[in-house]
Amino acid sequence: MDKSEIINKLLNGEIKLYQIEQFTDTIDEAITVRREFIEKYSDTSLENISHYTLDMDNAFKKNIENPIGAVQIPIGVAGPLDINGEEDKKEYYVPLATSEGALLASVNRGCSAIKASGGVNARVIDDKMTRAPVIKANSSIEALKVKQWFEDNFSNLKSIAESTTSHGKLIKIDPIFVIGDYIYPRFVYSTGDSMGMNMVTIATEKILEKMSEETDAVHIALSGNVCVDKKPAAINIVEGRGKTLIADILIPKEVVEKKLKTTAKAICEVNTAKNLIGSATAGSLAYNAHFANMVAAIFLATGQDLAHVSEGSLGITTAEDRDGDLYFSVNMPDVPIATVGGGTSLETASEGLNILGVKGNGGARRFGEIVISTVLAGELSLVGALAAGHLARAHQQLGR
Repeated sequence: MDKSEIINKLLNGEIKLYQIEQFTDTIDEAITVRREFIEKYSDTSLENISHYTLDMDNAFKKNIENPIGAVQIPIGVAGPLDINGEEDKKEYYVPLATSEGALLASVNRGCSAIKASGGVNARVIDDKMTRAPVIKANSSIEALKVKQWFEDNFSNLKSIAESTTSHGKLIKIDPIFVIGDYIYPRFVYSTGDSMGMNMVTIATEKILEKMSEETDAVHIALSGNVCVDKKPAAINIVEGRGKTLIADILIPKEVVEKKLKTTAKAICEVNTAKNLIGSATAGSLAYNAHFANMVAAIFLATGQDLAHVSEGSLGITTAEDRDGDLYFSVNMPDVPIATVGGGTSLETASEGLNILGVKGNGGARRFGEIVISTVLAGELSLVGALAAGHLARAHQQLGR
């Protein structure tokens, strides 16, 4: 069947988009047919979407269904960013992909203030991934018995879970909520350099098979939304998820005045009024100015799961005036990231991770330090700009 015949059958509804590969010899041919069908159907040209350098054969196997091409987003670098990490002090140029004018310039300004102050201190506090299914018993009394079963059999369940993976480790099952006759056990794993959602899902499913053998409870859904994956939630702020990160810096008075064009006192007032009181007034879970900007940009550049920006942007910014010097810190309790697997295998993402020197096994913790240090740089710059009254002018000049 030639290309025009396939497109006509698609237009007539005789075959489905996902079936195109059955009638073509290569993935590239299937992509061309699917894209040309969409062009005809929507009466638009997809000239730019059609140009890419990704190996779509590999992407089709692991990353995308019904491919028609690739999207392009400008990518720049911010830096040098001086980080005093857990293992060493190092300088980085950070790839950031965004279409927001002024973002890179703002992060660069933060990097400049950080460098002049001797570097930002960054640490990974904790590292875990969670999966929390919802299970149903016959009554609340029976639900409590199932809760007790999980607690009493932890060692055996740990062995069962870890038999499914060479990297994942079941750390604990906590908390275990009982709501009526429903049970929500939160399985907590370590997953190494992988973000680990697939890993912990498979391991948890194996545990639930054992539960079905030994109890009368049934699992309703493999995710009961207590995980909490790809949604902002208080439990992830309190318990942590992915990488739990912290970074801080003491910026001398003269650097605050020269680089940020303001004072420690002014920055502290903006932070208190905006990030703390303003966020509390709104009932926000994120007590910061714009963590999401930096998180989204570095996630795009390095092949992370973009939906995790919803949790990765949670956190608190604090600022103190120490006799004119500025103490500034950011806390990020829930940052799911990876340096292996998933979107990190895409060619552009691999190059982004290689710029940072964190691609592959052993790179995830250092990557976490880079992420939060980049966030601090951008947060410092924005809060400083607000304190100095520079924000609108910067966007007029650079945001276009």
